[in-house]
Amino acid sequence: MKPTDVVKALSALAQESRLAVFRLLVKRGPEGFTPGVMAQKLEIAAPTLSFHLKELQNAGLVTVRREGRFLFYSTRFDRMKGLVGFLTDECCSQADEACDVDCKPVAVAARRRIA
Repeated sequence: MKPTDVVKALSALAQESRLAVFRLLVKRGPEGFTPGVMAQKLEIAAPTLSFHLKELQNAGLVTVRREGRFLFYSTRFDRMKGLVGFLTDECCSQADEACDVDCKPVAVAARRRIA
């Protein structure tokens, strides 16, 4: 990713509601959600959600697809991974000692849904 794209993405995520929208879409995976479902789950008014989705889309973090009359928003995982890669690229490259363990992303334990 180019530094200008990184700044755009980080700026989009630097707002609490947009961060919540993005994290919800990440949890959902490629299938995505309709705006109506997201508004209900996050308790965000439809016009406000629409604004946040546009900002995330303009930053390249979210994509939208039409299925019949419905719009589905989903995460652009390639861009998310690119952002994380940019932030961690060359981690500890100027350190006096190896710090491989410190540079590895911390895995968050997956939570299983109980049906």
